[in-house]
Amino acid sequence: MIPKELFKKIRRIEIRTRKLVNDMFSGEYHSTFKGQGMEFEEVREYTPGDDIRLIDWNVTARTGFPHVKKFKEERELTVTILVDASSSGRFGTVDRYKEELAAELCALLAFSAIKNNDKVGLIIFTDVIEKYIPPQKGKAHVLRLVREILFFTPERTKTDIAGALEYFSKVTKRKSVVFLISDFLSDDFFTPLRIANRKHDLIAVKISDPRELSFEDYGLIELEDAETGETVVLDTASRAFRNEFAHEVDQATNELERRFRKIDLDFIQIRTDLPYTIPLMQFFKMREKRR
Repeated sequence: MIPKELFKKIRRIEIRTRKLVNDMFSGEYHSTFKGQGMEFEEVREYTPGDDIRLIDWNVTARTGFPHVKKFKEERELTVTILVDASSSGRFGTVDRYKEELAAELCALLAFSAIKNNDKVGLIIFTDVIEKYIPPQKGKAHVLRLVREILFFTPERTKTDIAGALEYFSKVTKRKSVVFLISDFLSDDFFTPLRIANRKHDLIAVKISDPRELSFEDYGLIELEDAETGETVVLDTASRAFRNEFAHEVDQATNELERRFRKIDLDFIQIRTDLPYTIPLMQFFKMREKRR
């Protein structure tokens, strides 16, 4: 039985993301992610302006009038969303946790997919595969995905992106569009990332909170690593510490971007304190120009 408060949260996410899909993202999604090829639809009479390379000479000879073959895009795609459910996702200093933002992004992408008649699947992972839902179509299926992300209680706390990508490669044989949603606080995942990106259309979506990027002056504070349980005391009153922390975060982010570019992987950065519609629209526009 779904708790009443969770049901309300799912309903709010559904209403908000479906409106965004209808108003903004459905067309952008369709333009960005094309089908796998073209399939024959029918033969019709030639009209001025038709590509002469499409003339069906057999039908033309039989009827005495030029006819052309008409094709349509083989539209149906398979979209798989890999969601990092490690304990670092249960962090947020604005109005929601990173895991709640991940659920809303999942809903937006899933509703965009089914509006274009594509299938959507879900893999929830920590340092093990916590849940796998094979790709399907339909609103009820999308709502199940959102419910799983919000309601799911992972068994483990740590992160293994490499293991999630290796599992995905085993269960998915057909080329797919893959959204990997994580804060990327994990090690040694670039080899399986590169392998998966060769076969699939892989997009990395990094979710971060402003307090993970810089500190204000809070004096002495004690922080606990959500994944390992280790604690550390920090002197945020120190300007030198705050500057050094921000510098190290910038370096780590730049290095992540550099390595993504090296393997030609698309990268979207989302923050809990900023509208996610802006970086998503920038991504769609960029991909459309590249086609």
